[in-house]
Amino acid sequence: MPPLSRHRQRLLIPLLFALLAVAAGCRQEKAAPTAVAEAKRCTGCHDYTLDQPHNLGCTTCHGGVEPATSPEAAHAGLIATPAHPERMAATCGRCHGEFTKHAARSPHFTLANEVNSVRRAFGATKPLANLTEVPAHETIASPLDLADDLLRRRCLRCHIGSTGDGYPETTRATGCAACHLDYQGGKLVSHQFRKNTGDQGCLHCHYGNFAGADYHGRFEHDFGTEFRTPYTADGGSQRPYGVEYHPLAPDVHARAGMTCIDCHSGQELMGIRANAAGKSFARITCEACHVARGRLPPGLDLKRSAAGLVLTTKGEGKELVVPQLAHPAHRTYGTKVACAVCHAQWSFTDEETHLLRTDSANLAPWSLLPVQGSLEVENRLNSEGGEPPTMRDALTGKTAPGIWLKGYRQRRWETIRIGKDAGGRLVVMRPLLDLSLSYIDASDQLLFDAVKAQSPNGGLLPYTPHTIGKAGAFYRERLQIPNPRPTP
Repeated sequence: MPPLSRHRQRLLIPLLFALLAVAAGCRQEKAAPTAVAEAKRCTGCHDYTLDQPHNLGCTTCHGGVEPATSPEAAHAGLIATPAHPERMAATCGRCHGEFTKHAARSPHFTLANEVNSVRRAFGATKPLANLTEVPAHETIASPLDLADDLLRRRCLRCHIGSTGDGYPETTRATGCAACHLDYQGGKLVSHQFRKNTGDQGCLHCHYGNFAGADYHGRFEHDFGTEFRTPYTADGGSQRPYGVEYHPLAPDVHARAGMTCIDCHSGQELMGIRANAAGKSFARITCEACHVARGRLPPGLDLKRSAAGLVLTTKGEGKELVVPQLAHPAHRTYGTKVACAVCHAQWSFTDEETHLLRTDSANLAPWSLLPVQGSLEVENRLNSEGGEPPTMRDALTGKTAPGIWLKGYRQRRWETIRIGKDAGGRLVVMRPLLDLSLSYIDASDQLLFDAVKAQSPNGGLLPYTPHTIGKAGAFYRERLQIPNPRPTP
């Protein structure tokens, strides 16, 4: 090839420099480090809206790091459930110290009455101050050991430190948030804390055949498949609370638009005994409103007007005139008979509740009764595995051998049982301690066979049905002779 002319050399030299610069730039671009991730705040991943009093930084309650460049960095030291009873004093208590102090000792948190009633019926001699004191037993040596295991693994699924049973409407938060955050369909629907929780929040715990469900006219179905209707179009059934329920007559107060907290004030529910002025918050009774003489009961939105005594509901702000007792029967029986004896429309009567712990892998006899109000039991009975059953301890979250199964001799609502309380007054009674415990070990040996609870009156305890309405024409029949316990 002939040599380039000087003119062409002058043209090529800038071109070569340009090519070298481009090549160097490409090498520099490939060698450049990856761009640093942008630091984000919690709301960059979590979409929520806070109420104004709680419009604080997320880390104020939940810990963690904000802002952060990755989920791992953001969640360092995260507290997922800051309102849990074990943590609420250090979180909620920084602003609500008095409330958390009282709440921790309230019946809603300790469940001491329920726990001690059951344990006493199976031989306990010393009361416990809190459900967390119920002993855990690796081996079952006595009926009391068996009752303790029943409490920890079957009965206390609803305690305030648990997130509930797992069905769509039995799932909620823990501690303070259990009442004050809105859960629906098993999910948190709002992070805005509510001062006045609606009945839907109460029913996350007070479902099944317990006080609260009766207020809305709900009576749980029998467990057998043939008794559990109605069915949906696809052949299944809707069970937001674990078991379907009969729609019975709701309480007259519910029909009027009152919610639970219109009678059960926050002071009562959180165990506060007196207000700032030192006035005692007594438990609200029917007479407190319907025989309103003198000072009105604190904690309720009551006022006197030309129309009479008026209650303003805490939910919708509805004004209701409170009728005062006028029937002559109230003067005759007022101090001798509880109001519900005449005014309860129906009551829960689940007789001979049988509870069986089995460690045996042979669960086939129970295959037709998988729905028992416990999602854990239901999932195990519907599984095809032949492994020995296990069940979670509601207090620790750890699983242990054995599963608790449940059944009844009969479930009724139409016959209201009447008896006498410790003071001799006629009251509605309910067979709450009509319990029998059994235990089969892993080798199919029957170690305890239908051990009955030792309780006066066959397990009948005073109970206030939340099914109030007008007294019927035959109310006097309930006042004559207390209904005897039926013979099996």
